[in-house]
Amino acid sequence: MALNKRNEGAKVNSDINVTPMVDVMLVLLIIFMVITPMLQKGVSVDMAKVNSPESMPDADKEDALLVAVQRDGTVFFGTDKIAVDQLTQKIKDRLANKTDKRVFLKADARAKFGAVVEVVDNVRAAGVDQLGLLTDQKKSGALAPPTNAVPSTPTGGQ
Repeated sequence: MALNKRNEGAKVNSDINVTPMVDVMLVLLIIFMVITPMLQKGVSVDMAKVNSPESMPDADKEDALLVAVQRDGTVFFGTDKIAVDQLTQKIKDRLANKTDKRVFLKADARAKFGAVVEVVDNVRAAGVDQLGLLTDQKKSGALAPPTNAVPSTPTGGQ
């Protein structure tokens, strides 16, 4: 009489099932795509672009004071639209209980210079110790004019 042996090791599947991992990654991708636009703090402004901006990580903090000047001269304190003459008092009220008297200014690249100067004057009048002007990094792939170009001179008939 022969004994029947069960071979349990032959039924083991050693392949990795990636389908659940792909499902989880797609859900996370969708969540990040929805949440990322909501993370922008303050008002959307097309800031000036510079070659070597200085990093200001304190501007991203929750309690940072942001003033934004839009292209048409509209001024926002945080997300609230405000008149320029009321800006000094609002900043004084917010800085009253803070030891760090720092304000960050986001100005549109095409905003009128006079409007930005007026906002800076009002912020300084509130007793601000440091005023940070926020800018963006210029794209490195931008085409620069050639350095050895000879300017063309118009020829005129005389």
